[in-house]
Amino acid sequence: MKTRTHTCGELRKTNIGDTVSLNGWISKTRDLGALTFIDLRDRYGKTQIVFNKDISLAAFESAKSLGLEDVIGITGKVVPRPEDAINSNILTGDIDVEVYDIIVYNESDTPPFDINDRQSASEDHRLKFRYLELRTRELQDNMILRHRASIATRNFLSSRDFIEVETPILMKSTPEGARDFLVPSRIHKGSFYALPQSPQTYKQLLMVSGLDKYFQIVKCFRDEDFRADRQPEFTQIDIEMSFAKQQDIIDLGTGLTSYLWKEILDIDLPKEFPIYSYNETMERFGSDKPDTRFGMELQEFSEFVKVSDFNAFKTILESNGIVKAIVCPNANNYSRKIIDELTEYLKKYFGAKGLAWMKCNDGKLDGGISKFFDQDNQNNIISSLDVKDNEIIFIIGDKSKIVFHSLGALRLELAKRESLIDQSKWAPLWVVDFPLVDWNEDNNRWDALHHPFTAPNPEDIDMLGTSPGEVRSLGYDIVMNGYELGGGSIRIHDKNMQQDIFKLLGVSDEKAEEKFGFLMNAFKYGAPPHGGMAFGFDRIVMLMVNSNQIRDVIAFPKTTSAMSLMDKSPSKVDSDQLNELGLRIIDGDDS
Repeated sequence: MKTRTHTCGELRKTNIGDTVSLNGWISKTRDLGALTFIDLRDRYGKTQIVFNKDISLAAFESAKSLGLEDVIGITGKVVPRPEDAINSNILTGDIDVEVYDIIVYNESDTPPFDINDRQSASEDHRLKFRYLELRTRELQDNMILRHRASIATRNFLSSRDFIEVETPILMKSTPEGARDFLVPSRIHKGSFYALPQSPQTYKQLLMVSGLDKYFQIVKCFRDEDFRADRQPEFTQIDIEMSFAKQQDIIDLGTGLTSYLWKEILDIDLPKEFPIYSYNETMERFGSDKPDTRFGMELQEFSEFVKVSDFNAFKTILESNGIVKAIVCPNANNYSRKIIDELTEYLKKYFGAKGLAWMKCNDGKLDGGISKFFDQDNQNNIISSLDVKDNEIIFIIGDKSKIVFHSLGALRLELAKRESLIDQSKWAPLWVVDFPLVDWNEDNNRWDALHHPFTAPNPEDIDMLGTSPGEVRSLGYDIVMNGYELGGGSIRIHDKNMQQDIFKLLGVSDEKAEEKFGFLMNAFKYGAPPHGGMAFGFDRIVMLMVNSNQIRDVIAFPKTTSAMSLMDKSPSKVDSDQLNELGLRIIDGDDS
């Protein structure tokens, strides 16, 4: 093997005349008869190497049989390129290497797709050969940026006296919102470990242990339904602090985010990020992770309904529902066909029963439900909602949750259609004052909106027994461009308060002892006030590389159905392994 003197992205005009050795993959080859040109690639870049029979006949003849993605090592002399052959698009574009010796380490079969053009194959096909897709410049750049972001995270937190502590991957199954991945124990048959959805209980125990500033870049697991920006296994920047108030953690999270954007992208974010209440984000944007790079905010429409003849919306208001609207430009872009498609989208994914609309032309509203609103009412709508000619009003009435989620999704869809989003802009913000609990209609109970260890706002504690749905939590999320970067809360550190919350959530004393007894026992021995948060590291990197696909920043990701097409996992195991674990597979027909 040749010991390389330089990488394939390193040589410059200053190296002309040097004898060098390079190793890499053949990215491109051009046979000009008396000369053969090859682009040699490694993760640092490309260098054009030249085989000339007058320099080395043996190397020249060897090059004739080389194919794409063969792995070779060469030794040669750095020479200047002719003026008309200089490639200013690459850093090595001023030079070539004239080869006089070559070693072929490995010949490649014909690649299943063009490594130089990542989009030459479907995503599923690329995932099947992920080790080849990782050779592409785009994914290698993503992996390098991810590495830099992890180093920057550690540097930032370490400089502020945080220490990184590893917590167990095999842990006790605890209910935290999503389903656990379970791991059967061979030694303790019939018992199971769980893979952590987060290190939540462990980091709280570290606070009890007196390790007052903890962080960890940690792998977490959730067995849930997936989409483009989720994976069954993902990476968190996990943080916990003792003796910290909510503002302390917001300041830390703002500082870390600003530091990463500056270090990695050389972007200066605002020194302070805007802070919105949960209720405000829902009322204005229909989302608790709003994209504020454009307007088109939700507007109140109830007053216009009350004096209209549109009885369907009146009935909704009488049933304590709400009616909201958004105003979109370029009404001519929205034919009945397009509106019907938008309606079906909102029905399918968000439970909306319909999408009402009216268009503004020559200062008047027409089409859709306009006939149910007299001229005075229309004039008030146009004035109050600041509706201009060739704009369309979309209106939804229903339960508040359905209205907010539907119009929030519609707002984003319309903004994309109308190119309203400034893609060069970064809009970070915080959302606070989340509800502590949310009513679960299917199971007729209160569920923790965040997790059962989130502290209620001290100002609202008196309402826990009478109006729990109105109690605010000391929870907070950080949002960037419509994506939740992370979230956390001040934790409950008092055993009695924790027991009260378990009772509110319908967790019996026996179940609480079974699931969380170790944490409650720890609280008996002096638990400090504490709180923290977790950032979605994969999502941060996804945004930094300007992708909307989280698989682009994970080396070996799963599909949206949680499959690995490369190694075909999950896979079946043989009966001997199952017997060792005391397990058997039950078919769907078995009772």
